[in-house]
Amino acid sequence: MSESVKRPSAAHTAYTVTKELILSGELPGGSLISEGEIAERVRVSRTPVREAFLRLASEELLTLHPKRGAVVVPVPPGEAADVLDLRLALERSAAERIARTGLPDEYHERMRELLRRQRALAETADVDRFAEADESFHRCIVEASGNRLADRFYATLGDRQRRMSISALRPRPERLSLLADEHEALLGHLRDGDDAAFASALLSHLTATHGSPWPSRASDEASATQHSVRPQPYPTNDA
Repeated sequence: MSESVKRPSAAHTAYTVTKELILSGELPGGSLISEGEIAERVRVSRTPVREAFLRLASEELLTLHPKRGAVVVPVPPGEAADVLDLRLALERSAAERIARTGLPDEYHERMRELLRRQRALAETADVDRFAEADESFHRCIVEASGNRLADRFYATLGDRQRRMSISALRPRPERLSLLADEHEALLGHLRDGDDAAFASALLSHLTATHGSPWPSRASDEASATQHSVRPQPYPTNDA
């Protein structure tokens, strides 16, 4: 006799569907949604939808407005740079540890499988599923380092990472195959134990997709240089 499969609760289903609409960009930042809309889509009552909205609000994806519904929280200014900062730090640190201990065969095979999936998704320009495979590939890097604290922290960036990737790649689906090539190069550097080459390639990889991690900082530095006052020569008493 086969074991019965436990079905997800109505609240979990409403949560999963609504979260997917937000992360995929189908509900962009600033969108107003009601409990009734989601209840109708998922075919449940409003009570589990209310639970789902509360959970999404705790994850800072929704802002609740009593008797009006909820508003999708836009990506805050500066958050993208913060996420990229953390990703660079965690993935570079992981590469340094892998360079010392070696890349486990298990993770090498998992990452190769993810690369095969990415290339197939690139052929069909499936941005949403590619973004999932992209997040899994980069998380594998941190997980392969054996630093469990870093892995758990990196996992908390997953939703933001995926939302950023979909936003960046949907207007440029032709970049998917290039991303797969860049992932192939990153994996090669890990396999070779070349953490310096990995760090350089990672920065180029993220910048090509998301832009400079610090655009405002670079702009401020350029502006400061442009408008800096040149020091005047010290006056002398020569007649």
